[in-house]
Amino acid sequence: MAGTKLIADNRQARHNFFVLETIEAGIELKGTEVKSIRNGGVNLKDSWCSVDDGEMWVKGMHISPYEKGNIFNTDPRRERKLLMHKREIMRLFGQVKQEGLALVPLSLYFKDSKVKMAVGLCKGKKLYDKRADMAKKAAARDIDRALKEQNR
Repeated sequence: MAGTKLIADNRQARHNFFVLETIEAGIELKGTEVKSIRNGGVNLKDSWCSVDDGEMWVKGMHISPYEKGNIFNTDPRRERKLLMHKREIMRLFGQVKQEGLALVPLSLYFKDSKVKMAVGLCKGKKLYDKRADMAKKAAARDIDRALKEQNR
C-alpha cells in the first residue's frame, strides 16, 4: 500500500493461528509512545485484543519508554484503546463469543502519519496444523533452492 510503513509484525500469531479476517483499527496513544514507536520500541509478541463495555482494547502490547520522555512516559504494558466503529466491534465480539475465535494483533504500521493496527480474527492451530505448515514451507524452500541451482 502507498503511504504505509511497517513498524512491527506479530510473526508468532501467524504460526499459532489461522487468520480468517483482517481488520484495520486506529490506536489511542500518548505522545511519548508515538516517539518510542518511531524508534522501533514496540513488541506485539504476547498481545491480544478484548472487548469490554462495547470498546476494543489491546492488552499485553509492550511499548518501551521513550528515553527523553521523563515524567511524560507511561506504563509500557498499559491497555490501549483501539478505534473502530461500534457496529464492527459488536460483530467481531459476536463471532468471538459464538465461534470460539480470538482477536489477535497482527501488525502495527504507519498509514501516512497515523499509527494503525491490523487485528486478525483468528482460529487456533493444532500441533499437526503447525507441523503441516512447516513441512509446506520446507518443501517450497527446497524447490526454490533446486530451481536456483538448476538455473546456474
